[in-house]
Amino acid sequence: MFILYSVAIGLIAGVLLRGSPGRLGELRFRWAPLIVIGTLIQLALFSDPVTARIGSLGPGIYVASTGLVLLAVVRNFRIAGIAIVAVGAASNLAAIVANGGYMPASAAALAGHGGGTGYSNSVVLANPALAPLTDLFALPAWVPAANVFSVGDVLIAVGIVVAIVVRMRTEPVVDVRDRLVRFEPQVAGHAADR
Repeated sequence: MFILYSVAIGLIAGVLLRGSPGRLGELRFRWAPLIVIGTLIQLALFSDPVTARIGSLGPGIYVASTGLVLLAVVRNFRIAGIAIVAVGAASNLAAIVANGGYMPASAAALAGHGGGTGYSNSVVLANPALAPLTDLFALPAWVPAANVFSVGDVLIAVGIVVAIVVRMRTEPVVDVRDRLVRFEPQVAGHAADR
């Protein structure tokens, strides 16, 4: 849900900065199916019907699906803001791998956010590896779909906002090969008459 909020913020900021939402359709994101596949895997992985059956496979599936998403993000470095997204995703993946396929969360951040009965990406660990990169923060409980988040999640959100705003404010590039250009040569005598 954190990402959906960043998309909404990016769209609002883009409009306020006189950008055009229609320009988002011109964005060419390479390897986008990897992001869709990785996200769908995680949505299934963290749903109650699936988590109860996953067992010890959960951490490996989580790491692999996160790696798929990061791979697609890195492939699109040329898009403004995506480098920020990649740094955030890489820091999240580093924390997850360093903690055995789980994203550690502080007990304070998790308080009031509940949790499922099966595999969850957020767990409380006494001494997590790469602690500053773990889920240390939480959206207020009154926010719809509030959850815990990390510095990496913040970087991902900022990168998404930047990518949306820059694209909305970027003028389309017109390829001269798409237009018929007529050149009329000037005759020396006519140029003097003007």
